[in-house]
Amino acid sequence: MKVHMTNLIQNYGNASSDYEIYQDQIALSLRADEDGYESIGCVEHHFDPGYSMCPDNTQFLSYLAGRTSKAKLHTTAVILPWNDPMRVVEKIALLDNLADGRAMFGMGRGLARREFEGFGIEMGESRERFDEAAAMIIRGLEDGYVENDGKYYPQVKVPVHPAPLATFTGRTTCVAMSPDSAVAAGRLGVAMMAFIQGPMETMHLPMIEQYREAFRETHGGEAPPPLMIDLTYCHRDSEEARRVAYEHVANYYMTCVEHYEFGGRHFESTTGYASYAAAKQAIDEYGLDAVVDIYVNAQIWGTPEEMIAKHEERKALVGEYEPIMVFQYGGLMGEKAAGSYELFTSEVLPTLQKM
Repeated sequence: MKVHMTNLIQNYGNASSDYEIYQDQIALSLRADEDGYESIGCVEHHFDPGYSMCPDNTQFLSYLAGRTSKAKLHTTAVILPWNDPMRVVEKIALLDNLADGRAMFGMGRGLARREFEGFGIEMGESRERFDEAAAMIIRGLEDGYVENDGKYYPQVKVPVHPAPLATFTGRTTCVAMSPDSAVAAGRLGVAMMAFIQGPMETMHLPMIEQYREAFRETHGGEAPPPLMIDLTYCHRDSEEARRVAYEHVANYYMTCVEHYEFGGRHFESTTGYASYAAAKQAIDEYGLDAVVDIYVNAQIWGTPEEMIAKHEERKALVGEYEPIMVFQYGGLMGEKAAGSYELFTSEVLPTLQKM
């Protein structure tokens, strides 16, 4: 099993300076390179430091490229509707060269209304924009040139230099948090990636099966293992692990509710986002506290033994998958996050890598 880690770069409650948050995230990322993690990643988000604040993950990873030598460098999600596809191809190709061929390209569609509005882009266009841009970028990374005759991104043929060092087949991922995004990942022929939101069997497994079926129908073979992102916390004492996880995972979830406006009704009337209306329905039906409880318990945290057991249970249900660990979130940072990382790395990581 390949085990990854990623950075959310969240200044929860604006309790620290933005600079301090970055230094904390960088320090753990550099350790992950030495400790045998498959990749180090970073998400893209804008305008809301309390939720996430990396406006250009290719730039962040380019910095890490010069300070690492082993781990792959993964744009956990470049949000395609917010970026010019030709420039994405150039940036990923440049990152690949700076990292000696260690780049992984991850992409997503975007969900926060405030981010679309900040860029002056109609959120209801995101599915069409994503589909057109994704195909254009994948072609560009393979062909070494970019051209397109589409509704949103007309592009005359231009060469890409520096050229990617090798094919991106097998090192491209797509965030899939809705059924249509899972199908899109399968049709594109790339690995599906999901942030864990709720029970695996009822929430995520159906989308994983849709992804696999779309991949088989389009490409005639079996899909690569999905990647699953958990907010994690590891401690030798089970009750302490539970206490810390409930505090900080809940903190993070509440920033999601605020950032994505899960309590609002705009998803119902926004093209391509109807499935996200379920978040408001769940909050209305069960209450916010119950929804937070479901979210916290869906993540994998606990003692080393408990975490290994949870991953074994997930693998028995899902089949092969690749975990992506998040160690810093919801105010969990500094020595507390580093202690969790150290225990996980010494006692959980080696077992997972053998699974």
